[in-house]
Amino acid sequence: MIKILFICHGNICRSTMAQFVMQHLVRKAGQEQNFLIDSKATSTEELGNSPHYGTVRKMQEMNIPMVPHRAEQMQRKDYRNYDYIIGMDQWNYRNIMRIIGKDPEDKVSLLLDWTEHPRDIADPWYTGNFDQTYEDVAEGCEALLQVLQSDH
Repeated sequence: MIKILFICHGNICRSTMAQFVMQHLVRKAGQEQNFLIDSKATSTEELGNSPHYGTVRKMQEMNIPMVPHRAEQMQRKDYRNYDYIIGMDQWNYRNIMRIIGKDPEDKVSLLLDWTEHPRDIADPWYTGNFDQTYEDVAEGCEALLQVLQSDH
């Protein structure tokens, strides 16, 4: 089983969107039984909150199913429990490293590092642009799934 943990600042916008998109992609590929996919935050600001209405609205617009979710903070033990820990931007990456200490197994990456055009995914909490966030998340998840399917 491939275990993926998506990370963003609050776990209500980008990382939940990535979780739902990736779950949808693996379900469409008939690979659902081979993956465990979740998302968490680096901060405590949104703990216990459900996904942002902008993320919910975009998932509904794209007909992507959502699972019940409440924001949760990443912990050091998550490094042991997941194969891939994927942040959305450089700020997330630094905070992930602060939480886990070091990455001897090279598990930590940014979502768009899996694409041909590595870059940060802007936080729609600040930009208000959930459409652009969705396009970036979908690009990253599709690229990640393609690599994982060819590697495993």
